[in-house]
Order: sequence, then C-alpha cells, then structure tokens
Amino acid sequence: MIPNSSIVRHHIIPAIGNKKLIQISKGDVQRLYKDRAGYSKSVVRQVKTVMNVSFNYAVSRKLIPVNPADGIDLPKTVEPKSYHTRNIDTAKTLNMDQILLLLEASKDTPIHMQVLFNVLMGLRRQEINGVKYSDVDYINRTLTIERQLGKELDRVPYSKKESTTKRELPLKTPSSKRVLPIPDYVFEAILEERKKYERCKSRRNATFQDEGYICCSSYSGKPRSKDFHWRHYKELLKKAGLPDIRWHGLRSTYCTLLLNMEFNPKAVSKLMGHEKELITMDVYGDNANIIPEEIPELLSYMAEVMPDKSGDDTESKTQDTLVDVDSYLPKRKGSGEAESDEGYMDH
Repeated sequence: MIPNSSIVRHHIIPAIGNKKLIQISKGDVQRLYKDRAGYSKSVVRQVKTVMNVSFNYAVSRKLIPVNPADGIDLPKTVEPKSYHTRNIDTAKTLNMDQILLLLEASKDTPIHMQVLFNVLMGLRRQEINGVKYSDVDYINRTLTIERQLGKELDRVPYSKKESTTKRELPLKTPSSKRVLPIPDYVFEAILEERKKYERCKSRRNATFQDEGYICCSSYSGKPRSKDFHWRHYKELLKKAGLPDIRWHGLRSTYCTLLLNMEFNPKAVSKLMGHEKELITMDVYGDNANIIPEEIPELLSYMAEVMPDKSGDDTESKTQDTLVDVDSYLPKRKGSGEAESDEGYMDH
C-alpha cells in the first residue's frame, strides 16, 4: 500500500491542489476519481479513503460546511472492495486445548487479566486497559465496555509527567459500547484481582493512584501501557509451548470459536463491538436464525471451552452462574492463604 503522504503528493495535489478548500466541489472529486481509476484501481481506492478522511476532519474543524466527497462512489469500472471484512486464518488462532493451557500458564504472569479479557471476552487491547471495577455489575455479572485508553491526537502534555498514551478516550465506534456477560472463571478472577488491588492501595496509600483500573500496576495503581503485555505474552507462549500468534490472534480465537459453533455473525458482531456483520470465514455458513440480544451468547461457547464439572454440590456465592471450571483449572488460593503480589510490580 502506498503511504498516504505519497497519495496526496502524487495523485491529489496535481489534480485539485490549486484550489482552496472551500472551492472544491463534488464535480472535482468525481473527475479526480475517474482520472485515477484509469491509472490504478488500488490507487483510486486509497485516494477515496484519503479524501473522505481529510474532508471529514475539515468539517469537524469547521473549515468547510460539508464534505464534498461524501456520497461520491468510484467509477463503475472499479469493483467495490469489501469494507472492513476480516478473513480469519484459523492457523493463527488457538484451539480449545491450547486456550486451557494458556489460561493456566498465564496465572503466573502479570497479564493474566488481560489474557482473560482478550481470549474469553473478545475485548480489544485498548478496551482491556480501560476497564474499571466500576464497569462490573456484580449482581448480574456483566461488564460494560464504555471507554478505551490511548493517545489523544493533537494533544500536547502539560508536563513531562503527564501520560499522553493513557488518556481515556471514546470507543472506536458507537457499537463498541456494549454489555457483555462475564464467564464464571473471569468473574472469579476479577474478585481475586480486586482483593490484590485493595491490599496494594492500603499498603501504598501515599503513592497509589486509586483510579479503579482492573489492569494496573500494583505499585502505583496506574493503568497498563498499551505495550505492557508484549514481552510477558511472548514469554508466556514460549514457556507454554504454544504457537507464536499475535496478541490480536486471541481476539480472533474468541471470534473463530463462536463462528465455529454456528453462532450467527450478527450476534458475534455484537459481542465483538462491530457496527455490522464484519467478520466472514469461508469455512462457516450463516445460520438463518438470529440470536436475540437477551440470550447470553457466551453460554454455549464457554460450556464448550471449559465444560461444567459434574458431581459438585458446592453452592455459588454469586447469582447467575454461566460455567464452573474448578475441575479443569488449578484451584485458586483461599482467602486464608498468604498471597504475594511482588511478581506483579512494575515501576
């Protein structure tokens, strides 16, 4: 793909660079697309993307009243390209046995919660870092996704100490705001992590920043940086003997397993926070039955990944139980056991 700067310099400026922004009309845009379509189908698609993004930005800054490129299609000679369609390579995802191995191995790392939110709930990296304890409904056992952490464009820090990469930002799209059922195993992990959080806060009352982030430094309380997981994740895969897949491959794993179990793409797109049915996989067919929003879509998936244990009469301390995995994963330490969190410190 040609860099955007090259597209502007070699394809857009020669055509309309002599006009002021306010003077550019829909006709100018149409002629540009027609001319560049004769040059290259790939180039004209990139030209259209740059034009729309640039003019939308100009409208947001009130430099022009409307986007002249809005609604202008490419010439019919250019075949439309699927928009935001993802073809998932199952060779770059994990199977169910590998997921169980990953969950168990990750418990000895400081990215355990990040792994759970990724592979068992399908959260994006920046959504994971933005999750707070206040987003958890402990009665209905749901998690509301309503923010992400990242870098705010064009923001100049007030001081050197101010982070520019951990700003609370709106979600990627309106549909990214969603309420997800929390699997049993993840819910119990959240409760344990909250205990650690409260202990660290009481020990370091003078320095601990009580902002309520689930994935945070046990030393300072600050949220994790966007690349914190990287080194730990690669070491985790190597130690557990798992394929060297990308971090985003865990989110794709979550999606792939749902589709493999014949979940309707519309339901999957809601869980993933997509605006439309964006994910396609040639090996799976569309199920004609639409899954209502009221049904906890994770139930079947989690039951398959971590089946219910049998013959246990232990009562749950919480209300709605989705899955019980005690017989498949190592037992967690009881409340009476001492638990060190020194391995989770980072400055």
